[in-house]
Amino acid sequence: MSGSIPFYQKHHRHYDRGYRSTEAEAKMSHYKSSSRYSAGSSISSTRTRGLNVSSHSGLEEIKLSPVPKRSKPSYLAVDKENQIIGYVVPIFRGSQEFTSGMSDTEETRVRETAGYMARRNLFTKGLEMERSEVISRKEAMRESAERISLNKRIHEHEEHFKRMNEDSLMHPPEFVIKPRSHTVWEKQCVRLHCTVSGWPDPRVIWYKNNVAIDPITSPGKYKLESRYNVHSLEINKCDFDDTAQYRVSAMNSQGEQSAFASVVVKRFKGEVDEALPLPRRTVAEDGPISEYGITFQTHIVDKFGVSFGREGETMSLGCTVIIYPALHRYQPEIQWYRDDVLLTPSKWTHVHWSGDRATLTLTHLNKEDEGLYTLRVITKSGYETYSAYVFVRDADAEVEGAPGAPLDVRCLDANKDYIIVSWKQPAIDGGNPIVGYFVDRCEVGTNHWVQCNDTPVKFARFPVTGLVEGRSYIFRVRAVNKSGMSRPSRVSEPVAAMDPADRLRMRGTSAPWTGQIIVTEEEPSESVVPGRPLDLQVTEATKNYVVLSWKPPGEKGLEGVMYYVEKCVVGTDSWQRVNTELPVKSPRFALFDLAEGKSYHFRVRCCNAAGVGEPSEPTEATTVGDKLDIPSAPGKVVPTRNTDTSVVVSWEASSDAKELVGYYIEASILDSGVWEPCNNKPVKATRFVCHGLVTGEQYVFRVRAVNAAGLSQFSPVSEPVEVKAAIASPAPPYGISVLECVRDSMVLGWKQPTFIGGADITGYFVDYREVIDGVPGKWHEANIKAVSERAYRVSDLQENKKYQFQVRAANMAGVGIPSLPSETFLCEEWTIAVPGPPHDLQIREVRGDSLVLLWKPPVYQGRDPVNGFYVDIKEADAPEEAWRGVNTKAVEKQFIKIKNLKEGETYVFRVRAQNKAGVGKASDVTEPIPALTKPGTKEIVVEVDDEGVISLNFECCDTTPDSKFVWSKNYEEITESSRLTIETKANKSKTIFNTPGEEDIGIYSCLVTHTDGASSSYTFSTEELKRLLEISHDHKFPIIPLKSELAVELLEKGRVRFWLQAEQMTANGKIDYVFNDNVVSQGEKYKMNFDKNSGVIEMVMESLTPGDEGTYTFQLKDGKATNQSSLVLIGDVFKQLQKESEFQRKEYFRKQGPHFIEYLGYEVSPECCVVLKCKVGNIKKDTSALWSKDKHQIKADEQLGFTEGVLKLEIAQISKKDSGVYEVVLKDDRGQDTSTLSLVDQGFKDLMNEVFSYIANSSTPLKITSTDEGIRLYTFVSYYNDLLQVTWQHKDSAIAFSDRIKSGVVGEQLWLQITDPTEKDMGKYAIEFNDGKGGLRRTVELSGQAFDDAFAEFQRLKAAATAERNRARVAGGLPDVVTIQEGKALNLTCNISGNPVPEVTWLKNDREITSDEHCILKFESGKFASFTITAVNTSDSGKYSILVKNKYGTESGDFTVSVFIPEEAGKKK
Repeated sequence: MSGSIPFYQKHHRHYDRGYRSTEAEAKMSHYKSSSRYSAGSSISSTRTRGLNVSSHSGLEEIKLSPVPKRSKPSYLAVDKENQIIGYVVPIFRGSQEFTSGMSDTEETRVRETAGYMARRNLFTKGLEMERSEVISRKEAMRESAERISLNKRIHEHEEHFKRMNEDSLMHPPEFVIKPRSHTVWEKQCVRLHCTVSGWPDPRVIWYKNNVAIDPITSPGKYKLESRYNVHSLEINKCDFDDTAQYRVSAMNSQGEQSAFASVVVKRFKGEVDEALPLPRRTVAEDGPISEYGITFQTHIVDKFGVSFGREGETMSLGCTVIIYPALHRYQPEIQWYRDDVLLTPSKWTHVHWSGDRATLTLTHLNKEDEGLYTLRVITKSGYETYSAYVFVRDADAEVEGAPGAPLDVRCLDANKDYIIVSWKQPAIDGGNPIVGYFVDRCEVGTNHWVQCNDTPVKFARFPVTGLVEGRSYIFRVRAVNKSGMSRPSRVSEPVAAMDPADRLRMRGTSAPWTGQIIVTEEEPSESVVPGRPLDLQVTEATKNYVVLSWKPPGEKGLEGVMYYVEKCVVGTDSWQRVNTELPVKSPRFALFDLAEGKSYHFRVRCCNAAGVGEPSEPTEATTVGDKLDIPSAPGKVVPTRNTDTSVVVSWEASSDAKELVGYYIEASILDSGVWEPCNNKPVKATRFVCHGLVTGEQYVFRVRAVNAAGLSQFSPVSEPVEVKAAIASPAPPYGISVLECVRDSMVLGWKQPTFIGGADITGYFVDYREVIDGVPGKWHEANIKAVSERAYRVSDLQENKKYQFQVRAANMAGVGIPSLPSETFLCEEWTIAVPGPPHDLQIREVRGDSLVLLWKPPVYQGRDPVNGFYVDIKEADAPEEAWRGVNTKAVEKQFIKIKNLKEGETYVFRVRAQNKAGVGKASDVTEPIPALTKPGTKEIVVEVDDEGVISLNFECCDTTPDSKFVWSKNYEEITESSRLTIETKANKSKTIFNTPGEEDIGIYSCLVTHTDGASSSYTFSTEELKRLLEISHDHKFPIIPLKSELAVELLEKGRVRFWLQAEQMTANGKIDYVFNDNVVSQGEKYKMNFDKNSGVIEMVMESLTPGDEGTYTFQLKDGKATNQSSLVLIGDVFKQLQKESEFQRKEYFRKQGPHFIEYLGYEVSPECCVVLKCKVGNIKKDTSALWSKDKHQIKADEQLGFTEGVLKLEIAQISKKDSGVYEVVLKDDRGQDTSTLSLVDQGFKDLMNEVFSYIANSSTPLKITSTDEGIRLYTFVSYYNDLLQVTWQHKDSAIAFSDRIKSGVVGEQLWLQITDPTEKDMGKYAIEFNDGKGGLRRTVELSGQAFDDAFAEFQRLKAAATAERNRARVAGGLPDVVTIQEGKALNLTCNISGNPVPEVTWLKNDREITSDEHCILKFESGKFASFTITAVNTSDSGKYSILVKNKYGTESGDFTVSVFIPEEAGKKK
């Protein structure tokens, strides 16, 4: 019967790669011979290291020949510094991965060896096996040598022939064997092969859907191989995306050829393993399969732990992945699983790989995200996984008391008329039972949500109707109780409202490369009415709907069949057609609107174009109502201790539970009455680990089951259990080695188990057995009583016999399983001179840059006693050659602190002992230790309390109830307690020094058991002891610290304040005030005060008298702490203080009336105005101010305003007459105050100097200008005062003024005039303003171009002035208009000037006129020109001009003559 079962049903979990077509198997056998000679082969070949026979399914391997392993050849490519830079594929290497057979010779040898092994007896077994293996190796080596030699000769011959006949051999690529198409199951591997010929050797490229395949971009997915013209493409772990058309292209200089093959990936429904898929490579008994000679080692560190989130939050899970060797551009395959289901990137989950860290981000947590998350890192050598649980709590309800949101909303059945939506009930009901659920729908592409049911439904499935055919929808569900509505669930996946047949027809069975592949039956027969449907049954019935299903009629070849559904009430014969409008196409239908409580029969008819067939057999009577019952309560609940924050809860499953969804677990602290859910997503198993519990508390648990009908009653409450780490027997020890060997005994050493079971190891048990000719004997106990040390001498052995040993560890939970048998050791006495290996190496105080290594001395001392140790170090992944010494000089102690480590690097260590004869054998290597400071690591802290007690304190945050603090001195546990007192409370421990002294000097360390190596140390040196003893003395005899010593200051009214400030004093502190050794007390003379908050202590005296001269002391006492401070006030110090006090006292009384805050002074404004001002205070309306100068009143300010505080007197242009004594008197009915300012002699001189300073600073830079007399230097000031003293200098010497060089002031301009300058006047000129302080100096350089330009300008101006002075001029005397009566005489005279004497010309109406009897023109003495008309007439009217001219210029004078007749003038009037 088993032979008829399809292969995929028997071996679907581990699909055999040999499951291929007959042709493929034949081609694979063609390449089997080459695989036996693959480099580094150790698994599939029988000629090396023994025989491994693989079963057909690849699940078992039988190891027949335990021959010692030989080291694998390394194919790593390294540089000069032994750094891996890649890998090298050897020439003679075949593909062994798909090889499942052996050669005839090998099979014969295997059968003979196996048969002989079965027949031989115990005493000859080892000898015959070794003999057979020697023969096998010789035959294999001979065959290998012959093959290599033959292949080499053939290859050399072919190469020679090609070189000799290159042109004749060249031809385009040709596929001798083309790749074949494959149909494979999901998650399995497929390999496409082809053989290509051609010369030159073609270049082969593989394509997927016409896209070139690059294995680097998808590490681990594709593998390409090309050997001896055989090319292959291997696809690892096929999935649906690998369904495609694959093309292989071969190309050389002669042309290109392509071949095609298709790969179809299938999934067999119901037989697919839901567990995690196995990777392509599995770990064999001899180790992981290596590729290219490399075995990848994967380590997952920095792991995420059990995590808790809340709905709506974002959570990231991450681990650091270390892969060795680290090959360039090699990327592992990273997979994430939730509850063993592979996660794919979506809007809810983001997957990221940074090259060394894998991260999964849950963008918006929902309860669907709760579960066990697993990270799987897959390399070509195997895989590593890590898992941790993620819990998701409900978000805070929008309405207090509302239930949690439903979860896992899905669409079970989708048709054009309805979609059945299912969900899971929440764990939290808000304190009130859930009344029901509302289902909402939303059309894809919109944001409009529509409620589907008017009343809440209790059943966790609901058919949604009223949908538009062909459109897609998403759904969500809300729970409701009497308090309100829950938050909506996460939306479902979108689903289309259409019949399944239509959906399949639209989707088709398409491959990406050829369009649709339609799978049909036989050609339909025409005009045939279909028969009856078969196996009609009611698959689901609730009070809201009934679902029917059936099978199509058995006839083949019918035309497209559809169905009509009919119903009939039980007890009647009236059948009604349900789908009257259109028949349905799928063999499944849901009926609605049935009367609850009534019973119905149902039947189905087939129909097609030929007609309607006969009805099917009716169903049994079906009563409309919920057929699914709420499950019964689970049985007994048993909690079991797990960790210090978790408990394992198991329970009995609900009996007769149908369609069980899972279980909800709740926990409560004993007697609290408050129950909290442990999971918010139902679990189907009957065992669950409840995390997040409080260590040390006692909890009780209860469970209830859930299905679509609802939640069951709670199970009985469990017995209480304390949250505490469970205790188990320890794991086996490991690393057994021989520390010493004599004639009849051997001393063994071993390493502590990696897991001690949660309790201290109480001892070890050692067993031994004799090994004769490789055959081990029976185990014997070496010790009846457990030994506490990790070293033991096994006695009563026989010399020169071989033995194996095993060790078991024991704790309070029992004795653990034994370790693996050790290597075989020969019992013979050691006679070497050097010591044996140290043992029991331990690592403490691991930090980012240091750690402490401890060891025990060798048991075998050698010829002389051990006198020192050497420690070696290397990186964990470094080769043996990388060992280097930590110390160059041997250390005598059995511990060392190793510093200068590289943070994050992983190291291993070993120790060697030496004596006079030399250095002995190294110890076993420690486990790899990463140099990392763990989070929360604390150090030992030294403290000195108030009593002066010195103590070392250590705190550990990771303690468990079983943890113990172990204190050591110089790394030897402290057992003698006369000098120390150790106190431990909770997670803190303290070591107190009873009488600190030099005997206590050393290194003190503390180790916390049952933790991850929590430890720290403190060096108690001589200097540290001295420092701590000083602090202790200060604490025993404390001194009240002072922030400030006793000081004195003056207050208002001249009062004297003595004060100091203490650093810290309690409210019980006391102070004694002492003057000249006499205690003074509170009274009229002394006022004392002590501010306990600030620590200020003060004593105030109203005034000082001669009798107050002396020493003042404040004596402080607070408990046993004391202190004092003194202040000596005698001699001049006292007199000065007393004088100042009296002055302050007088000042106080002065300020009781109107007074000067700032006395009379002056200031000079930028405009050089002098303002006398003073600031006054305490004035009122009737306060008056009188100004006077030299006792003469000059100004009175009365009724000053309250806001006014400054009195001013402005002197606009100050001069000597303003010198004098100025005085201001303030007075009112409260008194008066006077302020005087002397502005005479030096006072006036100082004022003027300040004025001069303003004037000097306002001066402009010295400039040069030219005049017609010479060159002028000048500067401007904003204001000039006659008292201002300036000095002009030439070449840094004062200028002696003369008629030629003069200085002066014009307005605000100060100038220096140089008349008729010569070259002697060239040089640097300066003007210096004298302000009594240092003055201001302005300079200008009159030389070079500046002098030339100025001199040229002077010459020009001088000539222009001469010309202007001597040119012809009409000086005056001529009117503008002359009106004269006809007949009268006109005589005009004007003055003429000019040198030389100018020529005179007269013009009338711009025409020259000459002198005659009528018009007489005269020019006399060169100065006077006259114009006379003896008797004017009307013809003399006109415009007249006189024109004077000489060599320097011309000038004219115009006038108009108007002659009138008297009669005409009378008429005009």
